[in-house]
Amino acid sequence: MKYKDYYAQLGVPRDASLDLIKKAYRKLARQHHPDVSKVPDSEEKFKAAAEAYATLKNPEKRAAYDELGSRPEGEDFSPPPQWSGSSGAQGPRFEDIDLADLLAAMGRGHGSPVSAHGRDYETSASIQVEDAYTGTTLKLDLEDAGGGRVLEVTIPPGIRDGQKLRLRGKGGKGRNGGADGDIYLHITLLPHPVFRVDRHDLYFDLALTPWEAALGAELEVPTLDGPVMLTVPPGTRSGRKLRLRERGMPDGKGGRGDLYAGIQIDVPAVLTERERDLFKQLAQASQFNPRKLETKETFHGTKAV
Repeated sequence: MKYKDYYAQLGVPRDASLDLIKKAYRKLARQHHPDVSKVPDSEEKFKAAAEAYATLKNPEKRAAYDELGSRPEGEDFSPPPQWSGSSGAQGPRFEDIDLADLLAAMGRGHGSPVSAHGRDYETSASIQVEDAYTGTTLKLDLEDAGGGRVLEVTIPPGIRDGQKLRLRGKGGKGRNGGADGDIYLHITLLPHPVFRVDRHDLYFDLALTPWEAALGAELEVPTLDGPVMLTVPPGTRSGRKLRLRERGMPDGKGGRGDLYAGIQIDVPAVLTERERDLFKQLAQASQFNPRKLETKETFHGTKAV
């Protein structure tokens, strides 16, 4: 039988707490998941981390594994004599059994089976902002001990970037009456060409001409429901945010976030002769100077310091 150093595979000390083991496994699972990493050996590292975690998270399996002591990775060894009844009197020889399978088969002693919780799995999926807005259905291609399978998952409206969905009972099969494991699905929102998502709020940039900002305007702006009219008040300054209430993402409680238009004032790159004359007239007639301290005000109307 070949020895596998499960602690080294997870990068934790042999006296690591269960919380530390969980954190190490989740980090490796996210890093080496085949859907995320394109490194050639990522799938093997992902499976090795999952195997190590399945043993070390179970107190009974971990105790049996720790009896082996610390050995070089891949070293041939013979299991302790007290394991002799674990695989059954008529079962295969130890040297024909994988270490992970032997640990999974171990009972409470004297060949008595124990119930065991099925293995938990972690995977990830990337979706469009529009799908997060309306909700969608994903088909996940999963590889586990039972082979490949396809799982259909319903994504609720308003799911957030980085949110984790727990799919109860969709993981590995439990043994001897134990509950089936779970699947933890990590959601990532793909970048959107117009909107930026911050929890349940949406943001986008709105370019205004100098006269629209100074005089005010009624403009058509985009939302995930389609275009709507936005009132730009006179004297709108660059950097200001105009809010459209409840035009953001669903919050999962029957409400919605807001949509914010970030104002950016733009000017023509090339002027016609008429435009140039008008701008010169404005420059001569206007007393406005944005660099004077007394003309600057804060959002609350008090003078800036």
